[in-house]
This record gives sequence, C-alpha cells and structure tokens, in this order.
Amino acid sequence: MTQQEPRWLDEGEMRAWRNYVVGAAMLGDRLHRELQDRHGVSLADYEILVRLSERPGRRMRMSQLAEEVASSKSRVSHQVARMEREGLLTRRECPEDGRGVFAELTDRGMATLEGSAPTHVEGVREHMIDLLTREEHEVLAKVFDRVITHLRGLDG
Repeated sequence: MTQQEPRWLDEGEMRAWRNYVVGAAMLGDRLHRELQDRHGVSLADYEILVRLSERPGRRMRMSQLAEEVASSKSRVSHQVARMEREGLLTRRECPEDGRGVFAELTDRGMATLEGSAPTHVEGVREHMIDLLTREEHEVLAKVFDRVITHLRGLDG
C-alpha cells in the first residue's frame, strides 16, 4: 500500500489557517490578561462562571460543563476543585443517579462574574466584534458552527 500525498494548503488556505491560529491565541491571551489584571479571574474560570450563571439553579453536570467549555473532564474537575476552594462554586452529587456531580455557582461566584463581565464584554467588543461588520459576524458564526458540529461528530 502506498501512502497518498497530503492535500497541502495553498497560499490562501495557509494564510487563513495561520491568521486564525495567531489571532485566536492573541485574542484569548488579551482577554485573559484583562480579566486577570482587573479582577483576578482567568478567562477559563470566567467561562465556567458564565455557563453556570445561564442555567436553572445556576448549576449543571460536570460532564456537560466540560463539553460546553471544550475541555476534558479531568481538566474541568481540577479547575472546579480550585474554584470551589476559592468559594466561587460548589460541587453536589446528582440526586437522580448518585453518580453524577453538579457544579453550582455560589453567591460569591455570581458576584465575581457580575463584577468582571463588563471588562470581558468591553474586551470582546474592542478586540473583535467592533472590528467586524454584521455580515462578518454572521460568516464567523456559520463557519465555527460548522467546525464545532464536525468536531463533536467525530467524538461521537
């Protein structure tokens, strides 16, 4: 069996890929730094606080939380344990099955989110949203909906 030659990226595809990689890294770093400097909150912690705040009872299963923030269950478990020590959330057993665990936002976690949200939104606007047109927002959303759907489909 002969190995097939890879479908190398052409110049335009390479430019798109490299700009995405560098831009996404720089944007994430900038948003993290702004939250960390002004509120002592990491971008990863902020994302967990947001997800929990949007749920009834401000809680959700750890496995679902990991999926929503695109992280491994073990990484989210360590992150949640640290955030629990900081008083931002608590973990509770799931009464329905006894095996599942919920992460639940505390009042302190909600206050941290409310205090840091304006900084995050300002950063997202300044460093991305306001640089794009409405049409570009729609294209970006469609592109990453497709990428997310594809990648989630690979994981079953």
